[in-house]
Amino acid sequence: MRVRFDGWTLDTGSRELLRDGTAAHLTGKAFRLLEVLVEHRPEALSKDQIQDLVWPGVFVTEANLTTLITELRKVMGDDAHHPRFIRTVYGFGYAFRAEAAEEAPGQAAKRPPSRRYRLIWGRKEIVLVEGENVLGRSPESIECIDRDTVSRRHARIFIAGDAVTIEDLGSKNGTRLRGRRLEGPDTLSDGDEIRLGSVPLTFRVLRAPRSTVTASSTSR
Repeated sequence: MRVRFDGWTLDTGSRELLRDGTAAHLTGKAFRLLEVLVEHRPEALSKDQIQDLVWPGVFVTEANLTTLITELRKVMGDDAHHPRFIRTVYGFGYAFRAEAAEEAPGQAAKRPPSRRYRLIWGRKEIVLVEGENVLGRSPESIECIDRDTVSRRHARIFIAGDAVTIEDLGSKNGTRLRGRRLEGPDTLSDGDEIRLGSVPLTFRVLRAPRSTVTASSTSR
């Protein structure tokens, strides 16, 4: 889905919120919340409905939702008292209120990513998105890593095109990259081992497959 509204473009395929072609900085959960509100526009969703869609199977407090709404409004320049995009339905939930137009298939120029990024945790493959990816035990994390040595907001990986960095967020047990404890942001490369406390993760870079062209041959 690719939806345009008031100068913004929400691209759920590339998982980007774009303003004049430039991607805005959103956390993964904030992007998911906007995606949910836009998909159900102009319907108002209750807080319980939103929590089920943004945090499926995970109990979170109402404060988590409020934090994400605040993040979206700050990034998009929206005013809670005179909203252009996100309307508060007091005592109930939220609704997306802006006029939006969904592009027809093939209307937008195709911009397949040259790389895709993953974290490997045991048998689990965690998809990393453009922008901020919080790692830890909190509901806002890209994947809840529920281990005793992992802090709620332990570390974050930030992706900006082909540049990928990781930094510790003041965790209790530290973050290690290639066996060395992080003291500041550092660059990630394919195959790097990351440790959140005692939890090992492997960072992987996947190259997007190139399309193939079949050449026809002429028989003599």
